[in-house]
Amino acid sequence: MGNEFKGERGHSADYFGDTRDHWWNRDYLQLLSQRWGLAGVRDALDVGCGVGHWGMLLAEQLPADARVTGVDRESVWVEKAAERAEVRGLGGRFRYVQGAAEALPFADDSFDLVTCQTVLIHVPDADAALAEMIRVTRPGGLVVACEPNNLAGSLSLDEDSMAAPVSEVLSMVTLQLVCERGKAALGEGDNSVGQLLPARFVEHGLVDLQVYLNDRANPVTPPYETPSQRAEVEELIDFSERAFGMWSHDETRRYYLAGGGSEEDFTGHWAKALGRLDRTVRAIRAGRYRSGGGALGYCISGRKPKG
Repeated sequence: MGNEFKGERGHSADYFGDTRDHWWNRDYLQLLSQRWGLAGVRDALDVGCGVGHWGMLLAEQLPADARVTGVDRESVWVEKAAERAEVRGLGGRFRYVQGAAEALPFADDSFDLVTCQTVLIHVPDADAALAEMIRVTRPGGLVVACEPNNLAGSLSLDEDSMAAPVSEVLSMVTLQLVCERGKAALGEGDNSVGQLLPARFVEHGLVDLQVYLNDRANPVTPPYETPSQRAEVEELIDFSERAFGMWSHDETRRYYLAGGGSEEDFTGHWAKALGRLDRTVRAIRAGRYRSGGGALGYCISGRKPKG
């Protein structure tokens, strides 16, 4: 259990741990597969693949002879994803290459399905990345983006936070909102872009738009015995021990200041955030931490017109 990649320099390293294996309900993915018509997919592209979590999970819903290509800007993740595919006996179906979402190294009309998960929140220009995803999709093929509204997540409160002073809850929301604006201002992506993508899909000419919400919640209740709950509490403990919020201290400060916040206000918000995390870990160790584990994640799809 844990995250073997935490602390590495590649993007999203702190989120490539065991919790990522529990982001989806398998039966819901089966339902999405039916809605999206994945039975006809023969070639799929996983954009910003990281170490391969999304592509390997989605491949369970594809025909057995479907081929999956993953592309990532970080060479370290390309290497790690290939290793994970081999270990899982998927080496014959999967291949991984290095490349940027805004300049995909593939010819026009190459794939039946082009997809990404929590990638467009990190790119400087989501429209440029989406245009590239559409370019390499075959006419009639499917483009799928699974992206969150992380600002909404800042109001998904656990039992302790529900009873916290209003000022503390508002402090957490303020910290998240100002940091998200700062991240966007620095050209590093919009952390709540999922909210905006349905309109972007239409603007880019995709048809047969479908928009769903990931139905997965990650409830945490004592004694934390299921794999998903163990992964969740272990991640929370790790974040607390490293004084890590959604981002590290330095990165959070950089975003906050870029979003127009002051140094003084940041110090106060950060202290409250760490205090909240510390209380959570104390509650976990006392066996009394409980949370519904809600999040707001969008599943947006559209088809490239045939002519």
